[in-house]
Amino acid sequence: MPGISSRKRRMNKTTAHIQRWPLGLIFSSGVAFLAYRRRSLNKSGVVGAIASGTTIFGMGGWSWGLALIYFFVSSSLLSHYREREKERVAADKFSKGSQRDIAQVAANGGVATLMALTYSLTHDQLLQAGFAGTLATAAADTWATELGTLSPRQPRLITTGRHVPAGTSGGITLLGTGASFLGALSLGLFFWAIQGFRRSLAALPLIALISGLAGSFFDSLLGATAQAMYYCPTCDKETERRIHNCGTQAKPLRGVKWMNNDVVNFLATAFGGLVAMGIHRTRWMQ
Repeated sequence: MPGISSRKRRMNKTTAHIQRWPLGLIFSSGVAFLAYRRRSLNKSGVVGAIASGTTIFGMGGWSWGLALIYFFVSSSLLSHYREREKERVAADKFSKGSQRDIAQVAANGGVATLMALTYSLTHDQLLQAGFAGTLATAAADTWATELGTLSPRQPRLITTGRHVPAGTSGGITLLGTGASFLGALSLGLFFWAIQGFRRSLAALPLIALISGLAGSFFDSLLGATAQAMYYCPTCDKETERRIHNCGTQAKPLRGVKWMNNDVVNFLATAFGGLVAMGIHRTRWMQ
Protein backbone atom coordinates (compact mmCIF):
# COMPACT_ATOMS: atom_id res chain seq x y z
CA MET A 1 0.00 0.00 0.00
CA PRO A 2 1.26 3.53 -0.86
CA GLY A 3 0.94 4.87 2.70
CA ILE A 4 2.84 1.94 4.24
CA SER A 5 5.57 2.09 1.59
CA SER A 6 6.01 5.80 2.15
CA ARG A 7 6.31 5.31 5.93
CA LYS A 8 8.86 2.52 5.43
CA ARG A 9 10.99 4.72 3.19
CA ARG A 10 10.94 7.51 5.78
CA MET A 11 11.85 5.05 8.54
CA ASN A 12 14.71 3.62 6.49
CA LYS A 13 16.05 7.13 5.82
CA THR A 14 15.79 8.02 9.51
CA THR A 15 17.60 4.81 10.52
CA ALA A 16 20.38 5.44 8.01
CA HIS A 17 20.67 9.04 9.23
CA ILE A 18 21.00 7.92 12.88
CA GLN A 19 23.56 5.23 11.99
CA ARG A 20 25.78 7.76 10.23
CA TRP A 21 26.53 9.63 13.47
CA PRO A 22 28.38 6.87 15.39
CA LEU A 23 30.08 5.65 12.21
CA GLY A 24 31.10 9.22 11.40
CA LEU A 25 32.46 9.65 14.93
CA ILE A 26 34.53 6.47 14.65
CA PHE A 27 35.83 7.33 11.19
CA SER A 28 36.62 10.97 12.05
CA SER A 29 38.32 9.98 15.31
CA GLY A 30 40.51 7.44 13.54
CA VAL A 31 41.63 9.94 10.91
CA ALA A 32 42.17 12.69 13.49
CA PHE A 33 44.30 10.56 15.81
CA LEU A 34 46.33 9.27 12.86
CA ALA A 35 46.91 12.90 11.84
CA TYR A 36 47.96 13.68 15.41
CA ARG A 37 50.49 10.84 15.33
CA ARG A 38 51.88 12.22 12.07
CA ARG A 39 52.04 15.72 13.58
CA SER A 40 49.48 17.19 11.17
CA LEU A 41 47.17 18.16 14.07
CA ASN A 42 47.81 19.25 17.64
CA LYS A 43 45.50 18.24 20.50
CA SER A 44 43.01 21.07 19.97
CA GLY A 45 43.06 20.35 16.25
CA VAL A 46 42.06 16.74 16.96
CA VAL A 47 38.99 17.96 18.88
CA GLY A 48 38.04 20.33 16.06
CA ALA A 49 38.53 17.71 13.35
CA ILE A 50 36.41 15.13 15.19
CA ALA A 51 33.61 17.63 15.83
CA SER A 52 33.59 18.92 12.24
CA GLY A 53 34.01 15.50 10.65
CA THR A 54 31.30 13.83 12.73
CA THR A 55 28.84 16.65 12.00
CA ILE A 56 29.50 16.58 8.28
CA PHE A 57 29.23 12.77 8.15
CA GLY A 58 26.05 12.79 10.22
CA MET A 59 24.29 15.67 8.47
CA GLY A 60 25.63 15.51 4.93
CA GLY A 61 26.26 11.82 4.46
CA TRP A 62 29.21 9.66 3.45
CA SER A 63 30.03 11.55 0.28
CA TRP A 64 30.29 14.81 2.22
CA GLY A 65 32.41 13.24 4.95
CA LEU A 66 34.76 11.55 2.50
CA ALA A 67 35.18 14.81 0.58
CA LEU A 68 36.24 16.48 3.83
CA ILE A 69 38.73 13.69 4.48
CA TYR A 70 40.08 14.03 0.93
CA PHE A 71 40.75 17.71 1.55
CA PHE A 72 42.37 17.08 4.90
CA VAL A 73 44.56 14.13 3.85
CA SER A 74 45.75 15.74 0.60
CA SER A 75 46.50 19.03 2.38
CA SER A 76 48.34 17.29 5.22
CA LEU A 77 50.50 15.33 2.79
CA LEU A 78 51.41 18.52 0.96
CA SER A 79 52.17 20.25 4.29
CA HIS A 80 54.85 17.65 4.96
CA TYR A 81 56.18 17.64 1.39
CA ARG A 82 59.69 19.15 1.41
CA GLU A 83 58.79 20.53 4.83
CA ARG A 84 62.32 21.48 5.86
CA GLU A 85 62.89 23.40 2.65
CA LYS A 86 59.67 25.36 3.17
CA GLU A 87 60.66 26.11 6.74
CA ARG A 88 63.98 27.54 5.58
CA VAL A 89 62.26 29.68 2.97
CA ALA A 90 59.26 31.06 4.83
CA ALA A 91 58.80 29.64 8.35
CA ASP A 92 59.18 33.10 9.89
CA LYS A 93 56.39 34.44 7.67
CA PHE A 94 53.56 32.15 8.75
CA SER A 95 51.75 32.61 12.05
CA LYS A 96 51.58 28.85 12.68
CA GLY A 97 53.45 25.71 11.72
CA SER A 98 52.30 22.58 9.88
CA GLN A 99 50.41 21.24 12.94
CA ARG A 100 46.86 22.56 12.59
CA ASP A 101 45.02 23.72 15.72
CA ILE A 102 41.28 24.00 16.36
CA ALA A 103 41.16 27.56 14.97
CA GLN A 104 42.69 26.42 11.67
CA VAL A 105 40.29 23.48 11.48
CA ALA A 106 37.35 25.85 12.04
CA ALA A 107 38.72 28.35 9.53
CA ASN A 108 38.93 25.73 6.77
CA GLY A 109 35.98 23.52 7.70
CA GLY A 110 33.62 25.75 9.68
CA VAL A 111 31.58 26.99 6.72
CA ALA A 112 31.42 23.46 5.27
CA THR A 113 30.04 22.24 8.62
CA LEU A 114 27.36 24.96 8.56
CA MET A 115 26.47 23.91 5.01
CA ALA A 116 26.02 20.31 6.18
CA LEU A 117 23.81 21.35 9.09
CA THR A 118 21.55 23.37 6.79
CA TYR A 119 21.52 20.67 4.10
CA SER A 120 20.22 18.11 6.62
CA LEU A 121 17.10 20.26 7.02
CA THR A 122 16.43 21.10 3.37
CA HIS A 123 18.30 18.60 1.15
CA ASP A 124 18.68 21.44 -1.34
CA GLN A 125 21.34 20.80 -4.00
CA LEU A 126 22.19 24.48 -3.80
CA LEU A 127 23.85 23.74 -0.43
CA GLN A 128 25.67 20.77 -1.92
CA ALA A 129 27.21 23.11 -4.47
CA GLY A 130 28.05 25.55 -1.67
CA PHE A 131 29.74 22.77 0.31
CA ALA A 132 31.83 21.86 -2.72
CA GLY A 133 32.77 25.52 -3.15
CA THR A 134 33.92 25.93 0.45
CA LEU A 135 36.09 22.82 0.41
CA ALA A 136 37.40 23.62 -3.08
CA THR A 137 38.49 27.03 -1.80
CA ALA A 138 40.21 25.48 1.21
CA ALA A 139 41.96 22.95 -1.04
CA ALA A 140 42.95 25.56 -3.63
CA ASP A 141 44.38 27.91 -1.01
CA THR A 142 46.23 25.18 0.90
CA TRP A 143 47.71 23.58 -2.22
CA ALA A 144 48.77 27.01 -3.49
CA THR A 145 50.51 27.83 -0.21
CA GLU A 146 52.25 24.48 0.22
CA LEU A 147 53.54 24.24 -3.35
CA GLY A 148 53.78 27.92 -4.24
CA THR A 149 56.29 28.45 -1.42
CA LEU A 150 58.65 26.17 -3.35
CA SER A 151 58.42 28.21 -6.55
CA PRO A 152 61.79 29.05 -8.12
CA ARG A 153 60.34 32.42 -9.13
CA GLN A 154 59.79 35.21 -6.63
CA PRO A 155 56.11 35.85 -5.84
CA ARG A 156 54.32 39.01 -6.93
CA LEU A 157 51.83 40.83 -4.74
CA ILE A 158 48.33 40.31 -6.16
CA THR A 159 47.40 44.00 -5.78
CA THR A 160 50.48 45.74 -7.22
CA GLY A 161 52.47 43.09 -9.03
CA ARG A 162 55.69 43.99 -7.19
CA HIS A 163 58.05 41.22 -6.15
CA VAL A 164 57.78 40.09 -2.51
CA PRO A 165 59.61 37.43 -0.45
CA ALA A 166 58.32 33.85 -0.54
CA GLY A 167 55.52 33.28 1.96
CA THR A 168 54.30 36.88 1.97
CA SER A 169 50.51 37.10 2.42
CA GLY A 170 48.95 38.15 -0.88
CA GLY A 171 51.92 36.96 -2.94
CA ILE A 172 51.16 34.68 -5.88
CA THR A 173 53.26 32.59 -8.26
CA LEU A 174 52.58 30.63 -11.42
CA LEU A 175 53.35 27.38 -9.57
CA GLY A 176 51.02 28.33 -6.72
CA THR A 177 48.22 29.30 -9.12
CA GLY A 178 48.62 25.98 -10.94
CA ALA A 179 48.46 24.13 -7.62
CA SER A 180 45.34 26.11 -6.71
CA PHE A 181 43.74 25.05 -10.00
CA LEU A 182 44.51 21.37 -9.37
CA GLY A 183 43.37 21.51 -5.74
CA ALA A 184 39.97 22.95 -6.59
CA LEU A 185 39.39 20.71 -9.61
CA SER A 186 40.49 17.51 -7.85
CA LEU A 187 38.15 18.23 -4.93
CA GLY A 188 35.22 18.69 -7.32
CA LEU A 189 36.09 15.53 -9.27
CA PHE A 190 36.44 13.50 -6.08
CA PHE A 191 33.13 14.75 -4.69
CA TRP A 192 31.39 13.88 -7.96
CA ALA A 193 33.10 10.46 -8.20
CA ILE A 194 32.07 9.31 -4.72
CA GLN A 195 28.48 10.12 -5.63
CA GLY A 196 28.65 7.72 -8.55
CA PHE A 197 29.25 10.26 -11.35
CA ARG A 198 25.54 11.11 -11.32
CA ARG A 199 24.54 13.09 -14.40
CA SER A 200 22.53 15.52 -12.29
CA LEU A 201 25.78 16.46 -10.49
CA ALA A 202 28.02 16.58 -13.56
CA ALA A 203 28.59 20.32 -13.11
CA LEU A 204 30.18 19.86 -9.67
CA PRO A 205 33.82 19.70 -10.89
CA LEU A 206 33.43 22.91 -12.90
CA ILE A 207 31.59 24.66 -10.06
CA ALA A 208 34.32 23.59 -7.62
CA LEU A 209 37.05 24.77 -9.98
CA ILE A 210 35.60 28.24 -10.56
CA SER A 211 34.50 28.85 -6.96
CA GLY A 212 37.72 27.39 -5.55
CA LEU A 213 39.88 29.67 -7.67
CA ALA A 214 37.67 32.65 -6.85
CA GLY A 215 37.90 31.92 -3.13
CA SER A 216 41.65 31.40 -3.30
CA PHE A 217 42.23 34.72 -5.09
CA PHE A 218 39.91 36.41 -2.58
CA ASP A 219 42.10 34.96 0.16
CA SER A 220 45.19 36.45 -1.50
CA LEU A 221 43.45 39.80 -1.90
CA LEU A 222 42.56 39.89 1.80
CA GLY A 223 46.11 38.84 2.63
CA ALA A 224 47.52 41.75 0.65
CA THR A 225 45.13 44.37 2.01
CA ALA A 226 43.19 43.61 5.21
CA GLN A 227 45.15 40.88 6.99
CA ALA A 228 47.09 42.05 10.06
CA MET A 229 50.81 42.05 9.28
CA TYR A 230 53.74 42.91 11.49
CA TYR A 231 57.35 44.05 11.09
CA CYS A 232 60.36 42.73 12.98
CA PRO A 233 62.84 45.61 13.46
CA THR A 234 65.60 43.22 14.47
CA CYS A 235 65.41 41.01 11.37
CA ASP A 236 63.98 43.69 9.06
CA LYS A 237 61.25 41.27 7.92
CA GLU A 238 57.49 41.26 7.47
CA THR A 239 55.63 38.51 9.33
CA GLU A 240 52.20 37.30 10.44
CA ARG A 241 53.61 36.71 13.94
CA ARG A 242 53.25 39.22 16.75
CA ILE A 243 56.38 37.70 18.29
CA HIS A 244 58.91 36.98 15.55
CA ASN A 245 60.97 33.78 15.45
CA CYS A 246 63.94 35.69 16.85
CA GLY A 247 61.93 36.57 19.97
CA THR A 248 61.45 40.25 19.09
CA GLN A 249 58.08 41.92 19.64
CA ALA A 250 56.95 42.73 16.10
CA LYS A 251 55.40 46.10 15.29
CA PRO A 252 52.05 46.54 13.49
CA LEU A 253 52.67 47.15 9.80
CA ARG A 254 49.30 47.09 8.04
CA GLY A 255 45.88 45.51 8.03
CA VAL A 256 43.06 45.14 10.53
CA LYS A 257 44.17 44.05 14.00
CA TRP A 258 41.73 41.14 14.38
CA MET A 259 42.08 39.94 10.78
CA ASN A 260 44.55 37.09 11.27
CA ASN A 261 45.14 34.24 8.84
CA ASP A 262 42.38 32.08 10.33
CA VAL A 263 39.80 34.85 9.83
CA VAL A 264 41.01 35.34 6.26
CA ASN A 265 40.64 31.61 5.54
CA PHE A 266 37.13 31.54 7.04
CA LEU A 267 36.01 34.51 4.94
CA ALA A 268 37.60 33.06 1.81
CA THR A 269 35.83 29.69 2.19
CA ALA A 270 32.54 31.52 2.77
CA PHE A 271 33.15 33.54 -0.39
CA GLY A 272 33.94 30.40 -2.37
CA GLY A 273 30.74 28.78 -1.12
CA LEU A 274 28.67 31.81 -2.14
CA VAL A 275 30.25 31.83 -5.61
CA ALA A 276 29.45 28.12 -6.00
CA MET A 277 25.83 28.63 -4.99
CA GLY A 278 25.57 31.60 -7.34
CA ILE A 279 26.86 29.51 -10.25
CA HIS A 280 24.52 26.65 -9.37
CA ARG A 281 21.48 28.91 -9.13
CA THR A 282 22.29 30.72 -12.39
CA ARG A 283 22.86 27.40 -14.15
CA TRP A 284 19.52 25.95 -13.09
CA MET A 285 17.58 29.16 -13.75
CA GLN A 286 18.59 29.13 -17.40
